[in-house]
Formats: sequence, structure tokens, C-alpha cells
Amino acid sequence: MASAYPTAGGPYWWANELGGPVWSWFTGWFNLLGLIAIVATVDWFCAQFATTVFNLWGLDFILNFADAVSLEEIFAVFVVILGLHALINIYSSHLVALFNNISVFWHCVGVLVIIGILIIVPDKHQSADFVFTERINNSGFSLGMYWYYILPTGLLLTMYTVTGYDASAHVAEETKDAEESAAKGVWQSVALSALIGWFVLLAITFAATDVTAVNDGGGTSLAIFTSAMSEGWAETVILISTIGQFFCGMACVTSCSRTFFAFSRDRATPGNKLWRSVSGKRRVPVAAVLGSCLFALILTLPALSGNAAGVPVAFFAVVSIGVIGLYIAYVIPVYLRWRAGSSFKPGSWTLGDKYKWLNPIAVAWVAITSVYFCLPFYGPAAVWWDDQFDWNAANFTPLVLGVLFIAISLAWVLGMNKRYTGPVRTIGFDEGMGIAEDEPLDPTEPPPAPARS
Repeated sequence: MASAYPTAGGPYWWANELGGPVWSWFTGWFNLLGLIAIVATVDWFCAQFATTVFNLWGLDFILNFADAVSLEEIFAVFVVILGLHALINIYSSHLVALFNNISVFWHCVGVLVIIGILIIVPDKHQSADFVFTERINNSGFSLGMYWYYILPTGLLLTMYTVTGYDASAHVAEETKDAEESAAKGVWQSVALSALIGWFVLLAITFAATDVTAVNDGGGTSLAIFTSAMSEGWAETVILISTIGQFFCGMACVTSCSRTFFAFSRDRATPGNKLWRSVSGKRRVPVAAVLGSCLFALILTLPALSGNAAGVPVAFFAVVSIGVIGLYIAYVIPVYLRWRAGSSFKPGSWTLGDKYKWLNPIAVAWVAITSVYFCLPFYGPAAVWWDDQFDWNAANFTPLVLGVLFIAISLAWVLGMNKRYTGPVRTIGFDEGMGIAEDEPLDPTEPPPAPARS
């Protein structure tokens, strides 16, 4: 579909072409909300890794990172990172392009360096038997629930990692030979993430020799790095990861802002006239960039409230919202393309008849995992009908998603079903940048007719 419809709107544009405005409306909102949540989580985890490096360095500048790092300090660094990503996206499209090129190199070479360090540096490694068969259950649920509950819930990490490949579609209007390039960007990013990510996870798990230290550290990769190696080597691995996450967060802001801009260009967001505006000189949707970062900041505020152990449990719902939101936005056009059958007109890059069995598998997968990510993560304390229930351990994902879904549905029923008629062709293109710009509309006239391919 990225090949058939290489547009900045990506999934919501495809949904409109294949199913009409109502499908487009819900796809666009889930995509936008998911992207905002992903911006929040990527930059939060970047801040978490950065503060760990500062702590290992004993840095005491403005904030004292030499002692144990607090949630407030992580949040402060998170705000700085968000601000830097906003400034880079606004003031230098050339710098964004340069950083994206460096990012590809950094992720490929950096990952190889990390794998090499994890193989060579630790004095000992876990056995293959431990890596592939040992089950450590810190969930609070019984081990009898491992295969059908605990393990599937753990898939959240992998699905969180394999998101954002729709960025290739969101920047299609700024891409040369988009019909081929956007499609290749999608499948190649997934393939490389799966292959390289598998080896990274193996290297990390083989290095997890101090199980007690890892459990005490919350089971994070940071706890593995600091317990398996000397401080200097741990700093190196974490610093490489931090810089990679910084590049990733910058690209997430770019993708989110382009989606925000495109959806607003089609009159689907409140205050869309502001969000669809483009800077005259820089040809950048400045308001959409700032809005993406601002809403990501607001969404992350629950991270300031942790449980007794200082773990921002409420923030984990933001991770789930990002994953569920994006995957619902991804799977709606997949379902519609499956439904369209032979009437779908593919672009130059196509799956051919393989969609007949790939698409239903994808739809079923997203439906099942979305349910899992709404279930409690932490034993009896997270189960609301249990006597040990504690709000600090609860999974807020279904509550937040439920409120958002009701709000989106009400907006559609109470007027947007008449005002939103799908993507509109009221744009011009700058030959230098290829970024779409709104043409003026008479506010007294009805919205233009939806675009058709």
C-alpha cells in the first residue's frame, strides 16, 4: 500500500481509499495518538539511558546525577531531549537528513560494537541451556500461566521495537521515487530489525550472569550491562545506545509531525488551521512539530509518579498505547486491502497473491496482542478484583484507550461524519523540498470533495 499510495498520511489515506471516510477517521486518530505515544516513550527511554551514563560519570551539573537518579531528573533530561528534537526538526531539514544518514550507520555499526563487547568483555556468560530454556517469573502470577499469559505479554517489547516503519510512508512526499523507495523502506526496516535485533537480544541474555543484580535492577538491559562488565565498558555500551535512541527519537518527531500535518491538512483535527501551517522559509510544519512534542510531554507526565520502588508504572501504559494505537492503524488498511481482493490496484512493489494468507494472519495477530497489552502486568496487585489490588501497579492502558475511543467516536457522531470526507486535494508542492502546502480556502464554503486515486 505504501507503493500504491505514497502519501504523507500513510495508513489513514490508504484506509480512505479502500474503505471510505469513517475508516480513515479512526485510522488517522489511532495512528496520530500512537505516534505521539511513541515519541514520548523513545525520548523517555533515551533520557533514562542518558541519566544512567551521567550517573556512571558522576556528573553534577545543574542536577546532581552522581547519586541515585530520580524520576524528576529523568523527566528533566526528557524535556531537554524533546526540545532538541523540536529545534532540529524546525530549523534544519538538512541537519535532519544528515542525522538520519548517520543514524543508519550508527545503528548498524553501533549494534555490531555492542554485540562484540557483550561477547568479548564479560568474564563469563550464561549457558545456552539457560538462555533458551530458563524461565524466571517476576510477574507475580503463577508459573503455570507462563505460556499463555506471561510470555505473550512479554511480546510487548518486541512489538514496541518493530514500530515506526510507516515513517517511510509519512515522508513519502519528500522522497525521491517514493513508489519504490517507501515500500522498500518498510520491509527492509522490518527485516533488518528482526535479524539484528535477534542477535542483540541473544548477546544481552548470554551476558545476564548476575541474575540477582538484574532482578534488583528491574530486569532492564541497563542492569545487565552494569552487572556483567566493568564500569567503563558499561558506559560505552549505554552511551552507544543513548545516541542511537536520540537519533531514533528525532526521526519519530519527524514522522509524527508529518502525520499531524497531513491529518490536519485534511481538516480532521481541532485547530487544524494552525497544525497544517507551513513555514514560508524553511518549508516545515512548525506548529505540527511543536504540537507533537508538546502532546508527548503531556502524555508523559504520569511518569513523575512512581510506585514505592520508584518505578513509573503508569508510564508503561504510554508504551502500550503507542504499540496498540500504531498497530490498529497499521492493521485497518491491511484488513481493508484483504477485503478489497482483486479490486485493489497495486503499485510497482506488490505482495501479489500472498496477501490472501498474510493479511488475515496480521489481523488476528493484532487483535490478540492488543487484548494482552490491556491485561494486568503485575500479579495480584494489578488485578482490580483482587484483595491486594494497588492502583500503583495497575495497567491504565484500557482506561486511557477507552476514553480516547469514546472521544473519537463521539466527535465522529456529533458532526465530523459530515465535515470529514477524507483526504482532500488542496495542496501544492514545493519543487525543492516536496513538502505539501495548503492552498487558501474560503471558510464559508463546504469542504472540498475527497481525493480519489
